[in-house]
Amino acid sequence: MIKTFLNSESGAVTVDWVVLTAAIVGLGLAVMAVVSGGVQNLSQDIDTQLEANHITTAFSTN
Repeated sequence: MIKTFLNSESGAVTVDWVVLTAAIVGLGLAVMAVVSGGVQNLSQDIDTQLEANHITTAFSTN
């Protein structure tokens, strides 16, 4: 029974999936850390443009 338990490889697949999932999560966090500065800068530029270009709904007499 102990020999069968030691030779069993059914848990190895679970360990592989845990390691693979941890690597994917780590890669996602690394990408988010690198990209977040650029996204924040771009969103600030968009906000500035939207605030600067107001649409008037009334007719002007000038």
